[in-house]
Amino acid sequence: MESSLRTERKSFRFVKIVMPILITQVALYMVTFFDILMTGRYDTYHLAGVTIGSSFWVPVYTGLAGILMSLTPIIAQHIGGRRKAEVRPSVQQGIYVSIALAAVVFALILFIFFPIIRSMSLEAPVRAVSIDYLKGMSVGLAPLFAYTVLRSFFDALGSTRVSMFIILISAPINILLNYLLIYGHFGFPELGGAGAGYASGFTYWIVFGIAAAVALSGKPYRQYELLRHWQLPRWTYWKETLFIGVPIGMSIFIETSIFSVVTLLMSSYSTETISAHQVALNFTSLMYMIPLSISMGATILVGQSIGANLSSDAKQYSRLGILFAIGFSVVAIVVLLVFREPIASLYTVDPAIIVLASQFFIFGALFQLSDAVQAPIQGALRGYKDVNTTFIVGFLSLWVIGLPIGYLTATFTNLGPFGYWIGLIAGLTIGAITLSFRLRAVQKRIERELL
Repeated sequence: MESSLRTERKSFRFVKIVMPILITQVALYMVTFFDILMTGRYDTYHLAGVTIGSSFWVPVYTGLAGILMSLTPIIAQHIGGRRKAEVRPSVQQGIYVSIALAAVVFALILFIFFPIIRSMSLEAPVRAVSIDYLKGMSVGLAPLFAYTVLRSFFDALGSTRVSMFIILISAPINILLNYLLIYGHFGFPELGGAGAGYASGFTYWIVFGIAAAVALSGKPYRQYELLRHWQLPRWTYWKETLFIGVPIGMSIFIETSIFSVVTLLMSSYSTETISAHQVALNFTSLMYMIPLSISMGATILVGQSIGANLSSDAKQYSRLGILFAIGFSVVAIVVLLVFREPIASLYTVDPAIIVLASQFFIFGALFQLSDAVQAPIQGALRGYKDVNTTFIVGFLSLWVIGLPIGYLTATFTNLGPFGYWIGLIAGLTIGAITLSFRLRAVQKRIERELL
């Protein structure tokens, strides 16, 4: 860990860390993005089916994968504190945890999600596509979680470009598989929305295979000997991973599941409304990759700074993350307001869906600023290993405040489905304000401890 740097060099270091993370996140998100985009071009019913299926998949996967994100600050602090010997067992035990989490998700899909979908008041084609889409995604569960462990290893070392190159290689493969399996070209079966799920599942195996090869044979990483002296599962490491990771995972689950719950509540509206909501949510989620990447960069740099007892550096990296994210949010708001119709037209040729999606984009623009403030603060707090507050604040702001406001607005005003987005905006804003106070308190506590 280098000594304290000037602000200009910290800004450069931050950007150097974040840019590969951003490209990685965008490319990784493109898997779901192109599932929605290419399915929307195939058929409206299949688009609605993938929308319902992904509403179950995204919050559960991201929430449980978030547990594995605890490895990033854990390993980053080992690196900052020059405890290289602790890296290998942390990764090995993380692989064990990833296998256990994959088994949990598979059980949830099989025994809970499928029965729920079958009981929902959906049109028969939409219900069938939703189930088949989740079956396809399940093919890649184990490698996807295991890859998350290896990515945490790369990122904690500051080698964020490795994850970037891996995803850039695999993203075109996913698009090709979508093309073959959704539309049935070149003799492949025409599976529609289900084909998008299987294409993603197969892609996750490719991603893991490349990451494993790099981790084991790449020159900077061989020294950690990740496969040597392989240990049996040890509760000591599991405890640290879960103690830090469960609040992170729960926090992410709370944030992502609120959008899925809103989508499921909209199942009482028309198929066009569900599809338009998903179009708007899909694109705004793509734009969220920038503040999310800044958040992940803040976790790495704050974690390394704290591990090296450089509290002033950690504070400056936190501030830089917030400033970068706010700057982007201004650009995002302009894009969503000015280009909302052309963006909606990328997803579908159905004029009714385009009109509705354009209206959803207006509300999507309104919560960009709150997202931009909240995300880097969460990342900084994770770098400090302060993770419980983000979980509690997320639950209260989104579920206790945001969702009821959304439901009441959608039910008792003429805003209809747009009322749910009003609730999301209110919850995100309250969460951003609360977490900003928490970050200041944590920074002051750390400074007192290091005096």
